[in-house]
Amino acid sequence: MAKGLLVTYALWAFGGPVGLHHLYLGRDSHALLWMLTLGGGGLGWLWEFWKLPGFVAQANRTQGRKQRLEEETPPLSLLRFTAQMTVGIYFGVVALISLSSMANFYIVGLPLAVGLGVLLVAAVGNQTSDFKSTLGAAFLMSPVFYGRPIAILPISLAASITAQKHRRYKASEESETISVRLYRLALAYLAFTGPLAYSVLCNTAATLSYMAETLGSFLSWFSFFPLLGRLLESVFLLPCRIWWLLVGDPGFTSRQFQEWEKLYEFVESFQDEKRQLAYQVLGLPEGATNEEIHHTYRDLVKVWHPDHNQHQREEAQRRFLEIQAAYEVLSQHKKPRASWR
Repeated sequence: MAKGLLVTYALWAFGGPVGLHHLYLGRDSHALLWMLTLGGGGLGWLWEFWKLPGFVAQANRTQGRKQRLEEETPPLSLLRFTAQMTVGIYFGVVALISLSSMANFYIVGLPLAVGLGVLLVAAVGNQTSDFKSTLGAAFLMSPVFYGRPIAILPISLAASITAQKHRRYKASEESETISVRLYRLALAYLAFTGPLAYSVLCNTAATLSYMAETLGSFLSWFSFFPLLGRLLESVFLLPCRIWWLLVGDPGFTSRQFQEWEKLYEFVESFQDEKRQLAYQVLGLPEGATNEEIHHTYRDLVKVWHPDHNQHQREEAQRRFLEIQAAYEVLSQHKKPRASWR
């Protein structure tokens, strides 16, 4: 049955942020992406206003045209590549918050989550990519920055490049019933939101602390690039600004931005507590120089290395890991930081 443009616009207007218009057009991957990101943070939903006629025309193409497309290679798309990177990072952050307690998370859970995010964007519209190659690239890149949240970036980059390299048009398939499609979408949505909801509802304090730690790690890394840091801050504040433009709440600027300031203050205070504890572990006063930190770290590593403490190996292993973690925190603290306000 041919798809109507007016119906598509109506569904876009009333259910666009959750992908109802994409579900109507048979673009299930795009619908799922919008469900998980609320229309790309609102931006993607607004931007689609001018794209809907093309989506409708694509949905109404003949079967013969689809068969010819299978033999062609889609053109490179910077927008799709950027979206793959962004959604891969987004999936990775959600996995860090909800699944990081699982065994071998950084080897299995994290690359799987990031790879699936990249593949979801790769499957939007009439295109797709090679499942095994994309996930394989994500798993091969997982040892880079192992054990640190920043590992999401190289994993997402490798998976996105691989997905672009193996891009292709989707094969022709017989249409499925709406009940089967909804069932598949519901399972995918629950698989994404279930662990996160459990973590937030049943372990709220730990989840908030880990969110602050993850966000703090990303802010510390982006401090190397002040311009990129300011861009990232703008992205964080963008949903509030869009809401202000749409609703026009006169009290928005003072009230909502104060909430964002509280978030940054919470992240900064959490990082301060980590640094104070790190100074205590190394036995140094706050404000110690890089040379003092490095010299003390080398001395303590020699003293508490497990190979040198066979008579108290468990205690030495625990202290050795604490010393390494403290040194990493203080090393990050000494890096130049950008101004976030």
